[in-house]
Order: sequence, then structure tokens, then C-alpha cells
Amino acid sequence: MTADRRSVLRTAARLAAVTAVGAVSACAPGPTRGTPVQAPSDPPEGPAGYSLRLRPTPPATPAATGAPAPSGAVVPAVAPLAPGTPVEVVNGPRGRAEVALTFHGEGDPAQATALLERAEQRGVRLTVLAVGRWLDQQPQMAERILRGGHELGNHTQNHLNINALSPAQAHAEIAECAERLRRLTGSIGRWFRPSATQYASPMVREQARLVGYEHCLSFDVDPRDYSDPGADLLQRRLLRSVQGGSVVALHMGHQGTVDALPAVLDGLQRLGLRAVTASQLCT
Repeated sequence: MTADRRSVLRTAARLAAVTAVGAVSACAPGPTRGTPVQAPSDPPEGPAGYSLRLRPTPPATPAATGAPAPSGAVVPAVAPLAPGTPVEVVNGPRGRAEVALTFHGEGDPAQATALLERAEQRGVRLTVLAVGRWLDQQPQMAERILRGGHELGNHTQNHLNINALSPAQAHAEIAECAERLRRLTGSIGRWFRPSATQYASPMVREQARLVGYEHCLSFDVDPRDYSDPGADLLQRRLLRSVQGGSVVALHMGHQGTVDALPAVLDGLQRLGLRAVTASQLCT
């Protein structure tokens, strides 16, 4: 056997091994929703007090957002992020008396609307990372979220364990949700949050960038509202962990979260903190 032939066979074997490890069923479930996220050690501090998972690189030319917004759609102006904003934001600058309340966008639209209304009554704006299949079922929620002055982003199409997917599967999960957002609002939104994980893998960050997301949105506070602990325990968990610059992970579709929101906002006010969108926190 020639040296060239042996080299070709070795390369083919390596590619087959990588494919076997990376490929999983597109229907594979992520971690059980009731299982708390196990956070690794604190990420290193980045520019302006950010915590980050990846040092920022010079920004690429922003991807075009596609066709103009549909008639009547609300596309608010978005200020540019602060220089040095990391590729994956875990928290904003610690020196700011602001936090971002971010929500997994799925579930009963009546509960989602009640949550938005309670925030709006207090002059608070939320960040909703919508699951694409929810937008397929409840397309009116995209416009409702933006009409209230809130921020809308991408939380994948089917909420699979995205870090366990192949690059092609991960790309499809991000791109399909982005297409729903673009069709409904004229924009894919600024933020992508990986599904069924706290942090995006390097592969997922790259696929998000290819779809048009320069920044992934993680979080540093997780009161596990998806486990339905009750409004009192939820607000205590959140308020004892939050600090300036925190990004809080919460979920629509849970009545306890709706019920806890007023007490959460009162507690933040006592701590001298104000709830803003993720973009406002990073501007």
C-alpha cells in the first residue's frame, strides 16, 4: 500500500470517529427540566466587569436581517452594545445598579401576557428568548412582546440539548427559530440563548455566529422557577443570589413566576437595583 493511500485511509477513519461522537438524534431530549444547572467555576472577569466564556474577537460584519418588517410589526431601535462586550455574556458590568430578567419564551400565552403586563405596570422591560415551536403555535406573542417595549431573542426551534447535537443539527435549530423571528418581526433579534444548557459550546457559538448572532446570552442567577417552588421561595432564591450586572434566568408558562414578579421587583428596588433588558444592561 502506498504512503498516499495509507494517509487517505487514516483521514477517513478520523472523520468517521468525529461524526459518530457528534451526531445524535434530532429528537434526543435535553436534561430533565427539573434538574438544576450545575455551574462551573466562575468565568474570568472580562472588559468593564463582564464575566465571559470566550474572549471577544473583532466583530464581523453584521448579518443582514432579511426582508423588511411585516406591516404593523414593532421593531424598536436598538443601541449598539458597549465596546468589549464578550461573545458569550454571563453577566453585565458589576458596577452597574441594573440586572436583566430574561425568560424562556414558551407556555400558556395567557400566563405570558399576565407576566408582561405586571412588568409593564412597574415600568420594567424584560428579555424573552423565544422557542421557535412556541412562535409557530402562538405567533401573536412576538408582536405582543415587542409592543410592550420588551426584547425578543432566539432560544432554538425545539429546545433540544444543543451542545449534544452535530454542527448541522445545531445550525438548523438556531436558523429555524431565527427564520420565525424574522418572518414575524423583520429581525432575528440580537441575542441567542443555547437550549438545555447554561453555556454554549464553542461549536454552538460558531453556529450562532453563522446564523447572524454575534453574542450568546448565558446567565449567572438561576432560581429554578421551572421546578415550581412557589412564589415565596422563588423570590427568596433570586434575591439572595442577585447582584449588580446579574442576568437572571426565568421561565414563562409557570404561574409561580407570574405571582412572584411583584415581590421580585420590590426586592430589587430595596437592593438598589433596576430591571432592564439584556441590551440595556450591556450598552
